[in-house]
Amino acid sequence: MKLLISLLLFLATFVVGQAQTPRVVNGYVEDEATGERLIGVNIYVSGTSFGTSTNSFGFYSLTIPNKSLVITASYIGYASKNDTLDLSTGNQTHNFKLSVSTSQLNEVEISTEESAVQQTQMSTITLGIPEIEKMPAFMGEVDIIRAIQLLPGVQSGTEGTTGFYVRGGSPDQNLILLDGVPVYNASHLFGFFSVFNSDAIKNVQLTKGGFPARYGGRLSSVLDISMKEGNMKEFHGAGSVGLISSRLTLEGPLFKNKTSFMLSGRRTYHDLLIRPFLQKGVKLGYYFGDFNAKINHIISQKDRLYLSFYSGADKFYNGSKIYYGNKIEEDEQYLKWGNRTGALRWNHLFGDKLFANLSATYTHYQYNVGYEFKGEPDFYKYEYTSKIEDYGAKMDFEYSLNSKHHIKFGANYVYHTFTPGGIQLVSESDWQDVDSLLQLSSIINANDVSAYVEDNWRITQRWKANYGLHYSTYFVNGTTYQSLQPRFSTAYLINENWALKASYANMNQYIHLLSNSGIGLPTDLWVSSTNNVKPQQSNQIAMGSTHNLFENRFEFTAEVYYKWMDHLIAYKPGATFISNSDWQDNVETGGNGEAYGLELLLRKQKGKTTGWIGYTLAWSNRQFENLNEGNPFPFKYDRRHDLSIVLNHQLTKRIDVGATWVYSTGNAFTGPQSYYTVGQDGNTPVDVLRYTDRNELRIPSYHRLDLSINFRKKKKWGERIWNISVYNAYSRRNPMFIYAKDRYGRKPSFQQVSLFPIIPSFSYIFKF
Repeated sequence: MKLLISLLLFLATFVVGQAQTPRVVNGYVEDEATGERLIGVNIYVSGTSFGTSTNSFGFYSLTIPNKSLVITASYIGYASKNDTLDLSTGNQTHNFKLSVSTSQLNEVEISTEESAVQQTQMSTITLGIPEIEKMPAFMGEVDIIRAIQLLPGVQSGTEGTTGFYVRGGSPDQNLILLDGVPVYNASHLFGFFSVFNSDAIKNVQLTKGGFPARYGGRLSSVLDISMKEGNMKEFHGAGSVGLISSRLTLEGPLFKNKTSFMLSGRRTYHDLLIRPFLQKGVKLGYYFGDFNAKINHIISQKDRLYLSFYSGADKFYNGSKIYYGNKIEEDEQYLKWGNRTGALRWNHLFGDKLFANLSATYTHYQYNVGYEFKGEPDFYKYEYTSKIEDYGAKMDFEYSLNSKHHIKFGANYVYHTFTPGGIQLVSESDWQDVDSLLQLSSIINANDVSAYVEDNWRITQRWKANYGLHYSTYFVNGTTYQSLQPRFSTAYLINENWALKASYANMNQYIHLLSNSGIGLPTDLWVSSTNNVKPQQSNQIAMGSTHNLFENRFEFTAEVYYKWMDHLIAYKPGATFISNSDWQDNVETGGNGEAYGLELLLRKQKGKTTGWIGYTLAWSNRQFENLNEGNPFPFKYDRRHDLSIVLNHQLTKRIDVGATWVYSTGNAFTGPQSYYTVGQDGNTPVDVLRYTDRNELRIPSYHRLDLSINFRKKKKWGERIWNISVYNAYSRRNPMFIYAKDRYGRKPSFQQVSLFPIIPSFSYIFKF
């Protein structure tokens, strides 16, 4: 901590020495129709290299020369706005209100805003919700994480699931934030859908490397998702009715231009639809549902308050209900899981240069596996429970020191409670009552404290850098872990359309996910670093180039990266989440890993035709002392090639079409390669399987084509959209998993299990 404070003082002394006497322009950028503040809007001075972008609360601060000039706000999907400012009288507050672009010509208009070429940050991609909603939907459900899986450097898990793996990392190495709050399990329906309802979401940003110092706690990526704030001016709604689920979102002002709200809910009805077809007395079903809510209140020009909440739940059950005269006996087996998150955030502007945000956060994830019997007068219940719960507080500051330095700093505290597993047994009868709890693993409480400082430094007109430090301390069971993590990114502009970039990031992770399957099942365990289990660590370097092509209509990015990881953990062979011993006795620790590769992205965001082509060439390996005889082996999701093509085209004002095509090398797996016979009990022959080295085999390559078409029509009350989507249009038999088939003494053969053939779906979408 002393070192961090010294560096902060040095940084302040250094930049103050370079300070000049320019003017400061700051303010907020909003959607003119809704009053919703916009994230990532480019603010720049025409004809100069001075520029910035709005933060996650729509705020910007720009230090520029003391003279009259033209300042521009530009954002994809909105008409650019140019305003002339006279700064001779002093600093100014200048808010922008942008209107949605209604002219196709405006969308292809060439502009000079700070594009990805001019930005210092690399390995970061932002997706807009309108862009995601035009993509083909799996069973009619638009899904944010499915869209993320189509980006270079991001790999999906198994067929149909929403798990994602970034640059050779594991699922637990992805930090998923919803309004700044971690979400520990982002999957519905055993991973086939994510918990994020697109109607409630405003912005999605994925960071794969070159992490700014403000992020910490994970090794591989940060998926930062922001919820809508609610319309400040008018009441509106949106929703859809699909084959498996329906959703409804309402938003509007509680007090016009002062307080707004947003409510959004979604539920499946599979359990309701199949109920009439079940035999009498049979209980069988599955459902998931989620609910988002947010209140946005303007206290003053310098103060704003946000309150957001999310709750989601899944339940699968089967059982029976039997009548014996006047008596009823019911039994039910079930698996249920869910998340709850909440955030209270206060923005305040101190003077012209200092922006502050104070947050109080809460997150809770829990799953239960159980059996319950009810019969007069008997009652019996067995339930296994695992959960993680966090309380947190965070303060973030942004300080625009001068035209060369924009500084961010802050601190974060989280109190974790880990309950890795416990079994509750309840029994009630005429002769005995029992209510006991067996805690399989001890409850662990941990204090997670961190602080950071980073500086966006405009060294010259062509050379920019972002550098900083992230310091963290983790207190658990009398053990203290500390980490000082340096971060650095730089960009050099060869010309206005071409930049070279490089980055380095050191990351530390104190919490871990124990998984048997790798597909994000709810039975995966979240556990803490302990005296015996050290924090995971990684170092990542990346270099790349960003180039605007064909008069800025296309953006091409190429990056190479190398990442090495230490202190990885994994289940021992044969271990499961339910065990009679502590989880620490069931894991291998001290693992190492490396991942490296090439990522290419060609993207078009403006015009009638939009989309991207992404390609990844990658390697990912692991090494544990007691696995694979201590030799390195491919990670399960080591894939050599990964290709995604995403296209959206506006045929007419009323019809647009979308298509995605994906290809990837098959997953690695371990399997038998031969049989040999040994004698047992004298001369009795026994066939024994001889297995390959760990993950030496590959399942067949994966590829799939999805198609969609939207028919839009304006109504007096708003707009209606008919969406027709086709998943796996040419019905490719992609493998879900592979198993060995007995060949009776000969070389084993493998049987492929495929899950999804061609699946057409439709949904009715409405907006008012």
